[in-house]
Amino acid sequence: MNGDQYFIVKKKAIPEVLLKVVEAKRLLDSERVMTVQEATDAVDISRSSFYKYRDDIFPFYENTRGKTLTFMLQMDDRPGLLSKVLSQVACSEANILTIHQSIPVNGIALLTLSIEILSQADNTSVLIEAIEDMDGIHYVKIVARE
Repeated sequence: MNGDQYFIVKKKAIPEVLLKVVEAKRLLDSERVMTVQEATDAVDISRSSFYKYRDDIFPFYENTRGKTLTFMLQMDDRPGLLSKVLSQVACSEANILTIHQSIPVNGIALLTLSIEILSQADNTSVLIEAIEDMDGIHYVKIVARE
């Protein structure tokens, strides 16, 4: 692999040490702790682990505010389901840029949605998770981020 590559991974697939690095960074940013040693002690990781990974992991929403996010979802062909998805996007105060829904086949449709994450928008992962949890949504995949 050449250069830096980025992946979007669900929290449940991330090793615990990386999640602890994120938490230690959050503690340092919040100024509840003043030193890296205090932060790493608080989350029970070594300082070497913190320094090894600190520049390689960050919460997804930190880099998406003011950006465009495109995701695809597979959904049941049911009256009102698309409206519920769009309503969830509106509730998160994201701006819908494009919508493309395939013609349903065997009761299943694919929806591609591009949204602009505004600075006042809710956490993007909360939005994606809320859509994923809707009855009739089979899966949600983020396909692009600009």
